[in-house]
Amino acid sequence: MIAEEPARRRHIRSASYLFFLVLFALVVFLTHAPFMRLPYYWDELGQFVPAALDIFQGGFSLASWIPHSTVPNVHPPGVMAYLAAFWTLAGYSPLHTRIAMLLLASLALLVAFLLAIELCRNVRGAPAFMAVILLSVSPLFFAQAMLAQLDMPAMLFTCLALLLFLQDKTRLAALACTALVMVKETGLLAPLLFGVCLLYEKRRSDAVWFLIPAAVLSAWLLLLAHVTGHIFGNSEFTRYNLYYPLHPVRLSLALGRRLYYLFFQDFHWIGTVAILLAWRRRLFSTRAWRIAWVLIGIHVIFLSVVGGAMLERYLLPVLPVLYAAMVAAMSIYKGPLKLACQLALLAGVMVGNFWNPPYPFPFENNLAFTDFVELQQTAAGFVARNYPGERIATLWPLTAALSRPEFGYVRHALSVRSLNSSDPRRGAQVFVLFSRMWEPEWSWAKIELVRKIWRRFYDFEPEVTIPEIRQGPLTPVAHWERRGQWIEVYEVSTGTAATAHWDRTAESPARRYP
Repeated sequence: MIAEEPARRRHIRSASYLFFLVLFALVVFLTHAPFMRLPYYWDELGQFVPAALDIFQGGFSLASWIPHSTVPNVHPPGVMAYLAAFWTLAGYSPLHTRIAMLLLASLALLVAFLLAIELCRNVRGAPAFMAVILLSVSPLFFAQAMLAQLDMPAMLFTCLALLLFLQDKTRLAALACTALVMVKETGLLAPLLFGVCLLYEKRRSDAVWFLIPAAVLSAWLLLLAHVTGHIFGNSEFTRYNLYYPLHPVRLSLALGRRLYYLFFQDFHWIGTVAILLAWRRRLFSTRAWRIAWVLIGIHVIFLSVVGGAMLERYLLPVLPVLYAAMVAAMSIYKGPLKLACQLALLAGVMVGNFWNPPYPFPFENNLAFTDFVELQQTAAGFVARNYPGERIATLWPLTAALSRPEFGYVRHALSVRSLNSSDPRRGAQVFVLFSRMWEPEWSWAKIELVRKIWRRFYDFEPEVTIPEIRQGPLTPVAHWERRGQWIEVYEVSTGTAATAHWDRTAESPARRYP
């Protein structure tokens, strides 16, 4: 049911905020407990943890804020500085990194809960509870909550800025937007929207406050340009994320993929149907909902225009608003239909954590990334025990995992050569190959027409040199599989089967080659 008159904003005591924060923290930490000791995954290895370690080891000097152990890019240093500060207090380890990110995730759930209350003021009942439950178990949030990446913190500050803006706390909203742009540069969309809204409402003095985030982000870009010689950190990053996505085919596919994830995948279509029905009844006609929907719209469009990787995690900042809208829309249903739709949506979202779609997707979209990390960890331990002094050839991100002990895979750095090099065989005694994308036997991505589109518009090539490598004089010595993913270890054949020295005690969920 929709309330006839706008509901007054209730005063919430400080003790209530604390109660819900502790409650959400308990839920977050208990549900993530089995995964908290996992070493780092993909972009954590490649960008965010090395950049944070630069700040941590550099003593927070100004020069250390520009990454030097990894390639610098446009991403502001907010999250990396937060991690470095947390490590300064608690000590460095992957476990402490997980704890630091889960603390932010707990705070993000609280802010999303308060935002849902604000948006659903004219909806009877308590829709905010279901909205935050959906968010907490959604595959994207659940996975990103523990990863040292930018999008979950960006979600936190996007929701906080929107909440404060809707509550007409202009200066605090501008401050939240400033924190947002120092977490992720695309967060500038929020203060631009808020400033335009205030100008439209002829509140020019209030709109000026939202120039501050732009000024702060500009200062970061000037510093980046001064140190690196490029305003976005490096030219390849600029080409891939600004120019490459602008092809009409790539742009169309990116927009379609964004809309599909938000409004259809993981049983989201149940909420989408409710939104369409509620829209006709003008449920979303309030100022708050209009601003929220515009924020979703410009975020989806902008993130379809920029960002060559098309990762679903970029959508995380608007996911809390979408779930609040779905639950609010279901208030138009009568009797058991409302509960049935909510429970069906909840079940679909929960199943998405474990069910992989029949097409390639980023492992970090659900718990598939934990399978990837555990396989890499098992193989890294096997190689470190059996080949500690030999040259190993493998692919990214295992190259980084084997060469930097601080990432949590090995105790001592191993000699590693990338299979992407021009002559990967030279000097390597051991090869480690693994699946880097999800390709089940029944995937439509194996259709030749689809692969032709990939080759033409996305420069798709089969996994780097794997078919050629397997044809060489290699002896398979170990193989592991985990829910459709695999990793293999090969030794360069010498004409003898010298296998007695191998450590056969390595933990393994799968078979070994004799």
